[in-house]
Formats: sequence, structure tokens, C-alpha cells
Amino acid sequence: MWLTATNRTRLGLALVTCLLIALSACATEGPSAMAQDPPQAAQSQTIEARFKPPAGFNRVAAEQGSFAAWLRRLPLKPGSPPVRLYNGELKANQTAHCAVVDMAIGARNLQQCADAVIRLRAEYLFASGCEDQISFRFTSGHPAAWKDWRSGMRPVVTGSSVVWRQMSAADGGYANFERYLDIVFTYAGSASLARELDAAPDPSLPAPGDVFIHGGYPGHAAIVVDVAENASGQRVFLLAQSYMPAQEIHLLKNPADESTPWYQAARSGWLETPEWTFRREELRKFRPLVCPPQAAAPDSSPQFPSSSGG
Repeated sequence: MWLTATNRTRLGLALVTCLLIALSACATEGPSAMAQDPPQAAQSQTIEARFKPPAGFNRVAAEQGSFAAWLRRLPLKPGSPPVRLYNGELKANQTAHCAVVDMAIGARNLQQCADAVIRLRAEYLFASGCEDQISFRFTSGHPAAWKDWRSGMRPVVTGSSVVWRQMSAADGGYANFERYLDIVFTYAGSASLARELDAAPDPSLPAPGDVFIHGGYPGHAAIVVDVAENASGQRVFLLAQSYMPAQEIHLLKNPADESTPWYQAARSGWLETPEWTFRREELRKFRPLVCPPQAAAPDSSPQFPSSSGG
């Protein structure tokens, strides 16, 4: 069919109009759609969601409400941001980590290596209904129990002597719990924590919550936060640490294999981490808990003050 000049002009204008509408729609929908996070994004900022086991490995079973399950759900900052010190400054070594735990660490130089392990264990017990199990020893050997601090007792430290006295009103709130932890961080360390933990029977079979620890002056500690196993029983694990000065808890890279943060478990020998080398035999375990039967940690992600945006 032949088109008149007028009809051709009308058809051309119609096509141009359709094209402009289509382009406008792309310009409106494209960037908006790209900016939207995928549905799973809000759930991907945990150790369990972000770090998949190597090919052929599956995570070892973790009982509901256990320390292992709780550690796997530790919230992570998006991506791999720099590790910050207690005063907000950047840590000098920014090559050791692959992720940063989203947890505020306070504004004092207290939460260092062993202190970070203590913090995670105490936070888990506080959330799980096992508060009366929260107790750590000072370097002097004297116990520091949260239930005593919560009741209003305070340690009076004179040299190597520690006496607990009633000095305050009872307070079981979280802010008071943080003050308790600051006192523990002040008077405890890798040497005292190493004495509290039991030796792992077989370092080739680490479990989440186990600790590689060298008790000393200085010493160091790094906690196993996840474990996977293959059909042959070989295990791999992820490590987290704080360091000196006090700094955000972060997951460590594996200097022996730059392609993965998962470390190979072994019965003996040396475990090289980015900032410390442990003997495999320095793997330790927390002692079994004695809690009420109904006590169970929540299955949601751990809740504590976040350091995001700081």
C-alpha cells in the first residue's frame, strides 16, 4: 500500500515517539533495577552465607543453639573494608584479612587478641541463657564471674591480690555487661586464657569455637569460627582474630593458599597465619557448659552493638 506524504510523516512521528518512550523506560528502570540488592543480600553478610566450603567439603554439623552455630552467623561488614583500631585509625597491616566482623569494640585499647576470644564466648553465653557460666580468670588466677559483677560486687586489685567486695547496685543490663568485659580485658590475657582451656585431643579435628592460643608475654590467640569436612575426614577451617593494638575482629586470609581463606587441619606441625605462627598442638577447647536444659542460643544472627558506619 502506498503512503501519502502526510501518512509517512505521521508514521515517522509515531515511531520516534515509541522509541523515545522505550528509551525513557530503559533509563528509568535500568539503573533502578541494578541498584536493588538481590533478595538474599540482607542474609549474605554472615560467615556461613559468605564463605562457602571448598569443593568436596561440607560444613560439619552444628547443634541448634550451639556456640558453633552462633559463630557461623556472626555479622560481617559488606565487602572487605579496612580493619580499624579502637581509636578509629586504620590498622597498619591491611593485608591479613578477608572480612571484618560487624561489632563495636569500644574506644579503649582493651579488646586485643585473647580478649576478642573472651568477648565472643561471653557474648554467646549472654545471649544463650547461660549467663551464670560467664567467668574468666585474671592473670593472677583469681576468678571474675559475671554473676558476681552483676550483683554489684567489684574487684579490688592490690598487686597480685584480688578481693571482691559489694560496691554497687545489682545490674544485669548489657551496658553493665560491657563494663564487666572491660575489667576482664584489663586483667586477663593469652596466658590466663590458655590455662583455662583444655587441650584438643586431635588438632586434625578442630571444631568451631576451638582456639589456637600461645599463652605468653606477648602471646596470641585466634578462634576457629567455621569448619568443613570432606568424605575422607579431612577438615578445613576459618580463623578470626583481633590483635595489638585493640582492633576490629577480622577473618584471616590463608598465607599458604591465596585462593582460599580455608586452612587445612593437621595433627602436628606449624600453622602459619598472616601475623602469627602457632604449633598445631596449641589448639585448645572451651570446657563443656552446664546450663539449664531450656537454655539455647537464638538461631538468628548474634545481636550486639554494630561498628558499621564508624
